[in-house]
Amino acid sequence: MTGTLISLISIFVGIISANLMGYFKPKFSFGFTGNTLIGVFASIFLVKSFGRLGFDPWSIMDHGNFHNLRFITNCIVSAVGGALGLIVVKWITLKLNTPK
Repeated sequence: MTGTLISLISIFVGIISANLMGYFKPKFSFGFTGNTLIGVFASIFLVKSFGRLGFDPWSIMDHGNFHNLRFITNCIVSAVGGALGLIVVKWITLKLNTPK
């Protein structure tokens, strides 16, 4: 695997987790398109933020060696990012739409 493929898998995991969160918790859902967009950007944000700790795609493929634990950690962080992204965006929309 290459670093680019690992990044695409990570984004795909974020999309799936955001859509699953929207499916099982309908109060956080923004529809399929909204959940997908939130999943993409939230997973990228969280993986980029925590990737400095050593589980970014290029650390996973360190000199041609594939590190399983780093890849699993990357996927978990991406999934959590997709789910948390929905919660944060819903919280922001509720704060912006409350009447004063």
